[in-house]
Amino acid sequence: MKVSGWPLIALGLGFGLSCGGKEGTAEGKKPAAIAPVKYTTVICTDKEGIGIEAFRMLVPDGWRFSGGIDWVLDNPGMPARAAFTVAAPAGRACFEVFSNQAFFATDNPMTLSNFPPGSRYFGSEVRAVLEPAAMLKEIVLPRFRSGKSGLRVTGEEHLPELARALGAGKPQAGVQTFADAAKLRIEYSDNGVTMEEEIYGVVEGFSYPLQTMYGRSTNTNWFADYLFSFRAEKGKLSGLAKTFETMARSFRLNPRWFSKHNQVVEYLIARQIQAIKNVGELSRIISRTSDEISAMTMKSYEERQAVNDRIAENFSDYVRGVDRYYNPIEERPVELPAGYERAWTNSLGEYILSESPSYNPNEGSNVEWREIQKSK
Repeated sequence: MKVSGWPLIALGLGFGLSCGGKEGTAEGKKPAAIAPVKYTTVICTDKEGIGIEAFRMLVPDGWRFSGGIDWVLDNPGMPARAAFTVAAPAGRACFEVFSNQAFFATDNPMTLSNFPPGSRYFGSEVRAVLEPAAMLKEIVLPRFRSGKSGLRVTGEEHLPELARALGAGKPQAGVQTFADAAKLRIEYSDNGVTMEEEIYGVVEGFSYPLQTMYGRSTNTNWFADYLFSFRAEKGKLSGLAKTFETMARSFRLNPRWFSKHNQVVEYLIARQIQAIKNVGELSRIISRTSDEISAMTMKSYEERQAVNDRIAENFSDYVRGVDRYYNPIEERPVELPAGYERAWTNSLGEYILSESPSYNPNEGSNVEWREIQKSK
């Protein structure tokens, strides 16, 4: 059952709003006292499918959020995908989540004769399994960064800790599971401006044996997911680490949406439905889902959210790019860029940070701001 979020990651760990703000500063440098930073909560509603909030996240005030949840009607195992961008006002700095990619691999000659590489098998592209770094180079870059002038890979890193966070390798009856992760650092020219970007991705899936007329064969369903990136003009990416980390770590999938999505997947698989014929049929299936969240679904949700948090932690090599606060209005912890002495929030889910002892966001505001404290 896959849905990107970043952010879902996909995470993705989707969507179309306006939000926005000041960019973070490099670790060790104090932000200007006269320049408070504001973050706004963006809520993504799955308008095409389930019709409720899919996720929410913090974005710098002034940054533009766009994208959406896309329902893929021919893929019963991964019917919902998210893809979105959060871009700075000038458009250069950007946090992006790419849609998950579903694949099918087999060594069965008869299946391959009917479904050669490049074709679709039950909604998944037929393609041999790739290592995560190769997946980023051979799938993500051609599909999402084609046409970029002078594109070159300047670095790559294996991230096995993300695979461990996914719980890969846990025994499951009848199948062999796997997961691994990597990131690439790339450079390219965009309208004459040299850009640098870090792209993350996870390869995960499961293989199962089959007995055929040709003997024993193996089928594999695998996914390229948790696909996301951070980009900025060359030389400015590291200085935005706190801003990007704050956005990534603030991503919260709605457990009620996650539960309904999983129920749709279970319904399709249990009835061996190969494709949904139209949006009306999808709506009828969704109407049969329950609002109750099972213990198993909640455990899966918490595991996925933990993976999102772990991926966010791996973006920066800095010791700590965020500070932890407690929001008394929402009664939950929240992580905001480090280096500021004071922070406020309001009932709209907005945050302001400042280093100035004289700054007060309540002055001239028609919204009540409450100062919040760092957690011990």
